[in-house]
Amino acid sequence: MSAAYEKRILRVLDHIHDTPAGDLSLDQLADVAAMSRFHWHRVFRAVTGETCAQAVRRIRLHRAASALVMTRTAIAEIAKSVGYLNLGSFSRAFTEAYGKSPAAFRKAGCHLPSRPDFKTGEYPMYPVTLRDAPARRLIGLAHTGDYHLIGKEFEAFGALCETRGLWPQMGSMAAIYYDDPDSTPSAELRSFAGGEYHGEQVPEGLEERHLDGGKVAVLTYKGPYSGISAAYHSLFGNWLPSSGEEPADTPCYELYLNNPREVAPEELLTEICLPLK
Repeated sequence: MSAAYEKRILRVLDHIHDTPAGDLSLDQLADVAAMSRFHWHRVFRAVTGETCAQAVRRIRLHRAASALVMTRTAIAEIAKSVGYLNLGSFSRAFTEAYGKSPAAFRKAGCHLPSRPDFKTGEYPMYPVTLRDAPARRLIGLAHTGDYHLIGKEFEAFGALCETRGLWPQMGSMAAIYYDDPDSTPSAELRSFAGGEYHGEQVPEGLEERHLDGGKVAVLTYKGPYSGISAAYHSLFGNWLPSSGEEPADTPCYELYLNNPREVAPEELLTEICLPLK
């Protein structure tokens, strides 16, 4: 696919992520892409595997799920912030996607964020295993800002893999998280969204990262990405102090075992990898 079409895809994905409460109708997105409504819809679906409406719904509800567990904002305000002016419509859409109402999702202990009265024991235990991990070469896109917004880079990375025919050379999708979100301002958090790469030259517009091989602790988390913060607290607060292990001076990374476009949020599987000395 030509660079011009690639740029149109990325421009539209950026627009959806940056303006979740805005006009994200098919006509408006076609205008952003500078294509006819009919042809734009076909191009977008062929490249991303979703219709525009499906992508908008998924991104909006993921943003809402993050807000539910990371803030105390009223549910009605969260609904408006992601483009749902009618609370009933929002509740129905969210329940269908996440298997719980917004209120029940917020109350679920496994999705609670860190908070001033945090107690490690309040978080559920997750399975943790030790593994001799291989060295990995990644390609992808750097992200600066709230970790819960890294999906914007994953959307762009996936579109680039599709338009450039990179999928046959790709392995597991992965992310690297360089900073502690409890001690670093969210606007300064650094991360990297991409995947393991088995090709030769790094494709233009993408960056390269390397993960060292060696011993890692692997926590397997099942559920929506918005609940991963609780799994990190369990790894560092429950497992590590009693493990007898010491973390290496390298960042955590995540490996994604299935696709959020193909399975329900509660079925998502993520391996959180903590390198050890």
